[in-house]
Amino acid sequence: MDYVIKQADAISTPSDCLIVGVHTQRHLSPAAAALDQATKGFITRLYQHHDLTGKLGQIVVIPDLPDFAARRVLLVGCGARGKMTKADWRKCVDAMARALMQTPARHAVSCLSEIEVNGLAFAEAVEQQIVAVDRASYRFDRFKSKNPDNGPVLRKLTLLAATAADLAVGKHAARCAAANALGIRLARDLGNAPANHCTPSYLAEQARQLAKLHRTVTTRILEEAQMRRLGMGALLAVTRGSHEPAKLIVLQYTGAASTVPPIALVGKGVTFDSGGISIKPAAQMDEMKFDMSGAASVLGTFAAVAELKLPINLVGVIPAAENLPGGCACKPGDVITTLSGQTVEILNTDAEGRLLLCDALTYCARFKPEVVIDIATLTGACVIALGEHASGLLANDDELANDLLAAGEEANDRVWRLPLWEEYQQQLDSNFADMANVGGRSAGTITGACFLARFTHELRWAHLDIAGTAYLQGKQKGSTGRPVGLLLAYLRRRAAQAAASP
Repeated sequence: MDYVIKQADAISTPSDCLIVGVHTQRHLSPAAAALDQATKGFITRLYQHHDLTGKLGQIVVIPDLPDFAARRVLLVGCGARGKMTKADWRKCVDAMARALMQTPARHAVSCLSEIEVNGLAFAEAVEQQIVAVDRASYRFDRFKSKNPDNGPVLRKLTLLAATAADLAVGKHAARCAAANALGIRLARDLGNAPANHCTPSYLAEQARQLAKLHRTVTTRILEEAQMRRLGMGALLAVTRGSHEPAKLIVLQYTGAASTVPPIALVGKGVTFDSGGISIKPAAQMDEMKFDMSGAASVLGTFAAVAELKLPINLVGVIPAAENLPGGCACKPGDVITTLSGQTVEILNTDAEGRLLLCDALTYCARFKPEVVIDIATLTGACVIALGEHASGLLANDDELANDLLAAGEEANDRVWRLPLWEEYQQQLDSNFADMANVGGRSAGTITGACFLARFTHELRWAHLDIAGTAYLQGKQKGSTGRPVGLLLAYLRRRAAQAAASP
């Protein structure tokens, strides 16, 4: 997709589709007023005939206006003038993007950035439109033998700027949004790929491809023999039942001086999770191909950061494995030794993500990171608690937690912080090892994070549980690409802070 920011007259700019905002009470945006004048009151008559109300999210498509530069006009209802919130704006933009994909337009021109939204800057308006259009245009048909012929055909989106200052700001915003969309799209492609294709080895190859595309990215892949020599007993316990070899994928992005401590991202990469010996119910087990969404988000974020050339250093650690039953699989009651030297009694083999992550977090410490953020589809309890709207956030550092909360609001990729109190740790007590890998039914998301906290005492660390947000179920089943938007917003904030410091 080609995204263009330009100063131009909306009415005289040729396109396949002109996108214009309208309000209730027959109030017109500047572009809508100009359109109404150019068409001798056509928009006014739509109001009069009740074909148009301007209600929030309403879509009216007008094809083939005579003697008009655009082949069709897409009117977007923006509610009461001057009353629009950021949440209202996002609803309108999403409705616009979905409607646009239903038209045969190859080139669209949007005037929506002129709509007054409380607290929304022009740059944000540009970014959110681009990300929404890219999300709506996304299709995953790689494995269909016949490519559908009814997919979106949009190839170019032009967003109009009112002033020279907006033009400069908008061009930067479009570049950032395009990188964000690229990262989200990569994460969605990886998440949607079936587990017989997207194996740990496949994830490792995607990391190598990133290094080939960007000179600022290097990749190292640790094989099982190397992990065994290091003492990664937890990670290796998860992969024992699978014929697919596990991989520890290590990425490094260098955008700052070598003396600048990196930010570390650790992504859970279970390419298929059957539950192991503690096998899951058959219903919806196919969705367990999404259990590598944390890994996908790390790769997507690296792609976006490298595209933007952010002035930061970044480390990515992805423990990738399958969790399957078999004669060699670990069993409930087994005791394993982690890379940190701590021992774990495995009470449930379906709590495998934390076993991958604990060794990855310990390994991560060798890079002396400033902060560490792990991303994982860790607990079904998080889905029950927060649904599909917010990811769970737990952290041992208030500043880091607050920064992630703010980045989530900015990116519309929200998180909600849960407590990490010491009282929850006793649920992980074991008679036979330093800890158990599960803490019972109550507070499952919190005790999962409590387990990881035992491997992060010397780190500024945050944990994102994306079990409810990484993918959708039902007819819309598929990866969302979250939380790439959140992570990129956080990293862009850190890059801006670094650029501003002396």
